[in-house]
Amino acid sequence: MVQIQRQRRPGRPPLGDEPRPVDMHIGSRIRSLRRLVGVSQPRLAERVGLTFQQIQKYETGLNRISVSRLWQIATALDASVAFFFEGLDKKLNEQQPGGSAPEAANGNAQNGDQKEAESIVAAYREIDNPRIRRSFMELVRSVTPSNG
Repeated sequence: MVQIQRQRRPGRPPLGDEPRPVDMHIGSRIRSLRRLVGVSQPRLAERVGLTFQQIQKYETGLNRISVSRLWQIATALDASVAFFFEGLDKKLNEQQPGGSAPEAANGNAQNGDQKEAESIVAAYREIDNPRIRRSFMELVRSVTPSNG
């Protein structure tokens, strides 16, 4: 009996394959930026003519993003396409044998930092008083290493 292997649509990894690190990185950057600018998955999907489920698949790295689609997403989020690739070289180097940091530990730290940053941005957006916003920014700047 000959077993027929099912073909996947273009842009989808073969069955059984895990999402690739590049796709996961770009998806993570989309999610972070989308949250930072306060856009929901359904709203982003509407802006680029997709379903929110497709945005979810992009954000998890399950589906690959074409260059033209990445351009649409960048435009919808008012960012450059280059933003989505920032940090990718470092991340890929760390995942190679003999890399500079263990992938799991480094990834967990980055995820924690990212969630914390998103929480701070969300709290900042809730401040309606311009004087309090300005004071908040002055406080943040005063404790950053570049100002210390």
